[in-house]
Amino acid sequence: MGNPKGFLTINKKEAGYRPVHERVTDFGEVEQTLNVEDRKLQASRCMDCGVPFCHWACPLGNKMPEWQDLLYKGKWKEASDVLHSTNDFPEFTGRICPALCEKGCVLNIDQNSVTIRENEAAVAEYAFEQGYIVPRVPKTRTGKKIAVIGSGPAGLAVANQLNQRGHSVTLFEKDNAIGGLLRFGIPDFKLNKSVIDRRLAIMEAEGIEFKVSTQVGKDIKGADILKNYDAVCITIGAGEPRDLPAEGRDIPGVYFALDFLRQQNHLNRGEEVTEIEKISAKGKNVLVIGGGDTGSDCVGTSIRQGAKSVTQIEIMPKPPEDVNPSTPWPYWPNVLRTSSSHKEGCERRWNLATKKFIADKDGKLKGVEVVEVAWEKDATGRFNMKEVGKPEIIKAELVTLAMGFVHPVHTGLLDELGVKYDGRGNVSTDPKTFQSSVAKVFAAGDAATGASLVVRCISAGRELAEQVDAFLTK
Repeated sequence: MGNPKGFLTINKKEAGYRPVHERVTDFGEVEQTLNVEDRKLQASRCMDCGVPFCHWACPLGNKMPEWQDLLYKGKWKEASDVLHSTNDFPEFTGRICPALCEKGCVLNIDQNSVTIRENEAAVAEYAFEQGYIVPRVPKTRTGKKIAVIGSGPAGLAVANQLNQRGHSVTLFEKDNAIGGLLRFGIPDFKLNKSVIDRRLAIMEAEGIEFKVSTQVGKDIKGADILKNYDAVCITIGAGEPRDLPAEGRDIPGVYFALDFLRQQNHLNRGEEVTEIEKISAKGKNVLVIGGGDTGSDCVGTSIRQGAKSVTQIEIMPKPPEDVNPSTPWPYWPNVLRTSSSHKEGCERRWNLATKKFIADKDGKLKGVEVVEVAWEKDATGRFNMKEVGKPEIIKAELVTLAMGFVHPVHTGLLDELGVKYDGRGNVSTDPKTFQSSVAKVFAAGDAATGASLVVRCISAGRELAEQVDAFLTK
């Protein structure tokens, strides 16, 4: 612990965002960076407490006190090494993780946590800049072949870990570029895709084979994959979006959030989309249904596309703004979260249920009927919803449904392989070995647990790799 009084003498300082008037005109990353000396001072605020709840809160088990101290002392390479010992991709989590660690930080008792996430991103970027992160080609190969299907954070993590153990890994992706939702679901203003490409170049140099535009179960039969590989890892994510079966759902102008976000990411790559296919918010009143991170991404994307107005609604009640007694420290707090996108101009409303979508005389979307609801507990303690207000119309020519995902897509690969599903429609796996009901087929990440965080998917990928390695080397 280099500075035992750092948390007492150094004030918390966050990098903040680029000015709103500047950032809404492009898709560049919105978050700014601190200079090296400021970053080291922020790391000095880590008090190396007796029980590191930050470590406890992190799904990856990152060793925050250790690398914070190394960062404070200017030992960037050593800090990077400690980070990479538990996290394959700190440059990703340093940008897009909600930072469960910071909510568990002892200093967060008074809302003054260490800037762990920003520090993590700074260490990763400095390590890349100085050439500390280079390809590590395995010296020997086991002769075992593994197919990883799906190139999101879980797939990338399991591929990286198994390759480092000397197995030959082929990573299959149905889209035209590697990254899964990291690339096509998360907007560029949160994660510049050059950050992904930089890491992929290293992984490819280490011997991982990438196959894009290849949908296993369609372009390649699942049976052939089982025949040609010693183990198959399913990391396809939870791709089945939650729909809203309200009247008028089929009116043109109502889209799933991921379709909207995915198209913009393809456009940012320089790919062309016909005017008929294009989903554009330009000059339109936009309604985002769903109050989570995906909804927030739709807000920011709509604003950059030139929306006339953006409204985001949520069926649940508005959370407390700062402290919620029902979720005390060090637990993840259920409080109101305001993203950079919300600060760019958005009306947010809660306790609103969608009744129906309304079309104009030409059959195009012109509005959405909503109604205020209240939530009450019944005798069993279960919350029930009831309408309490009069229906109203929110003007909207474009609606995005950002209500989460229900389970992985069953048609194609999963149904062909014949894997069993759990009660929620996810791939059913052994909780210890990650094995599915089909011999030598494993699954992890959102495909096995339901939609979750990038950091949890990386953690699941690392655990899956350990179990697959044990399976192959018994």
